[in-house]
Amino acid sequence: MTAYIVFIIIGLILDRLSKSYAINNFIENPYKGTLVNFTYLENRGAAFGILQDSRLFFIILTLVIVAALVYYFVKNYKKNHKILNIALAMIISGAIGNFYDRLFQGYVVDFIEFAFVKFPVFNIADIFVTLGSFLMIIYLIFFEESEKI
Repeated sequence: MTAYIVFIIIGLILDRLSKSYAINNFIENPYKGTLVNFTYLENRGAAFGILQDSRLFFIILTLVIVAALVYYFVKNYKKNHKILNIALAMIISGAIGNFYDRLFQGYVVDFIEFAFVKFPVFNIADIFVTLGSFLMIIYLIFFEESEKI
């Protein structure tokens, strides 16, 4: 379990450091690249900017989801497949990272943007949630049924 807690903490540290860097560097000087742009954005909604200015709703929703994920993780980590534990740790880390922003700033700092395609601006916490969700899908498709047999 310690390794997963360290993984969650590393994700939180990477998220906080990257957002701090974005605040200090990209507000006035956005970077425009050929693959990635670094553009500071204050997201007051959820993914893709939906449900703008629903801060209290997102705070409560995140608390409920993170509490459920942590409860499930702590209760089952010994019998869970390693991929599922990594997925849960990534989702928990990303959710807490964006929760921190919402709780203390009232918005989530986003700053990573693909230069070559129209796609919402995102951050490191979003990457953790997305990769964790992808790993969970892989687990559900390829591993869950084989463990029940």
